[in-house]
Amino acid sequence: MEGSIAKHLLNSFLILLAITSLINSSSADTGFYPLPPKSVSTEFIKTSCSSTTYPRLCYTTLAGHASLIQTSPKLLAHVALNVTLATAKSTSAVMLNLSKGSGMNPREVEAIQDCLEELSDSVDEIRRSIGEMGQINASNFELMMSDIQTWVSAALTDETTCRDGFEGNTVNGKMVRSRIVNIAHMTSNALSLINSYASVHA
Repeated sequence: MEGSIAKHLLNSFLILLAITSLINSSSADTGFYPLPPKSVSTEFIKTSCSSTTYPRLCYTTLAGHASLIQTSPKLLAHVALNVTLATAKSTSAVMLNLSKGSGMNPREVEAIQDCLEELSDSVDEIRRSIGEMGQINASNFELMMSDIQTWVSAALTDETTCRDGFEGNTVNGKMVRSRIVNIAHMTSNALSLINSYASVHA
């Protein structure tokens, strides 16, 4: 339990650190602006999430970061990627421990090992997207945005492939599949928010 809480706090800290860095870089370009009221920020998130495939999941996973997101489409997409990355990494850790435990039949162990490879690729693609997002500017916007959209789409494909490996009705299979579906839905939402951000600059 304590390990789970510590992992959650660490993931929250890493997300805060990443977004704070992005805000600081943006402030250097645009100058200082007073932060909007939190109610304005949460309404912005709610409105933006309404265009995603899974709006309720989108809002519940991002609303807690309203003070960081403010009313910025770029920060919204960036936070969505960071939250998705943290969830994918924590799920990978759970699956790795599960694969080493007893009570797993050979078919489940094989499926988990295959899935871990797919998730590893997904994590790498999302991490690269986050790196690119932090370097976007007016001169490279189209090129970098194209890379980000390609990588996040690939991550979603990897997650779907992983999910499809758990079509059985075993307890472990259902649990793993549920976690993977959650990550895939978060990735889908992040891609939708990225596309919306791209359209603003089209």
